[in-house]
Amino acid sequence: MIYKFRSAATGDLIMLGPQGDQMLRLLGREPAAKGIIEVDDMPAALAALQAAIATEEAPAADAAAEMAEAAQPAVGLRQRLWPLVEMLRRSHAAGEPVVWGV
Repeated sequence: MIYKFRSAATGDLIMLGPQGDQMLRLLGREPAAKGIIEVDDMPAALAALQAAIATEEAPAADAAAEMAEAAQPAVGLRQRLWPLVEMLRRSHAAGEPVVWGV
């Protein structure tokens, strides 16, 4: 499945299924074909995503050594979630919900 997140405050954001599922689970939601993140829920959603990013980056010293040895650099949560974090920030500021599957 491909997620297409929409908000009147931003452009559309497309996320592949596995990454979209992971992001929704980080928000405490079950992956679903349709959904909405209400404006009132956005601060908590942003906090949850930022906490997940911080948790992943905590063992950065060990990961940096491993990445130096790897043939391809790993893509972390920060890179995967940045577009959605920005969408949530802008949508919250504009008072617009984020929806998908509609």
